[in-house]
Amino acid sequence: MLEIDGLDHSYGRHRALDRVTIRVGDGQVVAILGANGAGKTTLLNAVAGLIKPSAGSIRYRGDDLTGLSPHRIVEHGVATVTENRHLFGPMSVVENLLLGAYTPAARAAAPARMAYVFDLFPRLDERRRQAVRTMSGGEQQMVAIGRALMAQPSLLLLDEPSLGLAPVIASELFTALERIARESKTAILMVEQNARRALKMADRAYLLALGRIVGQGSAEALAQDKAVAESYLGL
Repeated sequence: MLEIDGLDHSYGRHRALDRVTIRVGDGQVVAILGANGAGKTTLLNAVAGLIKPSAGSIRYRGDDLTGLSPHRIVEHGVATVTENRHLFGPMSVVENLLLGAYTPAARAAAPARMAYVFDLFPRLDERRRQAVRTMSGGEQQMVAIGRALMAQPSLLLLDEPSLGLAPVIASELFTALERIARESKTAILMVEQNARRALKMADRAYLLALGRIVGQGSAEALAQDKAVAESYLGL
């Protein structure tokens, strides 16, 4: 269980997060929806340890993660796929994947995890020796997700996984994410600009505006809410 309570963060005079409280249950898929500048990426970065919140707490399965370094948070079972991916372009698919298996437990399980990633994303299996910089954006996103999975996370943080991808590739990616959640019982906290697809996949969702939670509920209920549809689904 991820428990975020009263999280605050500011960039100078701009308050990016204002007393944000969120819950993600074991094995749940939770979507964070909001306009650009709502604070969505700041929220994920705080959980991932990429920024230190000015107030509030982040606990995962009883452990306090607030202010820990990113590598320590990975050791607690939380892996992140950032919007810009941070891949190593000159290195191959396999080499990038192996970078995700740096904890002792992950290194021991690396062969089995890599086989799972290749089963999940057959394109990567076909291109395992290819330099990542020569791959399409969709293929690079598969590498980024695969690298996160190599760490054997119980919670996966995803920042805009379908951004900039062709519809057919985005659909393929969401199918893989649904399989990850279903087969491995990995919880997912996801920021996603395709609100309709995110709500279809998620169990629950939160609506974020100007750093504050302005709505929450089951994904099914929010998808059927007229105000949500007009504001977030473009209907």
